[in-house]
Amino acid sequence: MRFHINGDIREADVDIRTSLLDLLREHLALPGTKKGCNQGACGACTVLVDGNRINSCLALAVQYEEREITTIEGIGTVDQLDALQAMFVEHDGFQCGYCTPGQICSAIAMAAEAQRGLPSFVTPDLAAQAIRLDHDELRERMSGNLCRCGAYNGIIDAIRATFVEEVA
Repeated sequence: MRFHINGDIREADVDIRTSLLDLLREHLALPGTKKGCNQGACGACTVLVDGNRINSCLALAVQYEEREITTIEGIGTVDQLDALQAMFVEHDGFQCGYCTPGQICSAIAMAAEAQRGLPSFVTPDLAAQAIRLDHDELRERMSGNLCRCGAYNGIIDAIRATFVEEVA
């Protein structure tokens, strides 16, 4: 199978029952995406496919051949953090850091969803052209990503510092 991951073309000969998460971690040596609950409930395995967020533990790799997959390794580097990664550091948006890759991937897609005008469950005006990413809107949109350390306030502050000025 052939994949487009983080701007590179990668090939892997794996069983068609292999999850996208296992492909990334076990076959392509991309350990940044974390295996949390392995049931799609915690969001630790969130990656971007064509700019949309998905839980990679629930996806079969074969479904994503020839699609653009972005993992945390494709978002920034240790020497050059992405703006959102820098805000996570500045606002203490992580403690143990296990959920952080999924949180960052999810936040990037979440901001794009809001820019496209996709409402969430708490969006007050479904016909509004611009969605205001206030506290409740951010929490609802990020509710699929759990943090066992409880760093939610720092995570929301980091996301607000990165995206709210652009989207609001």
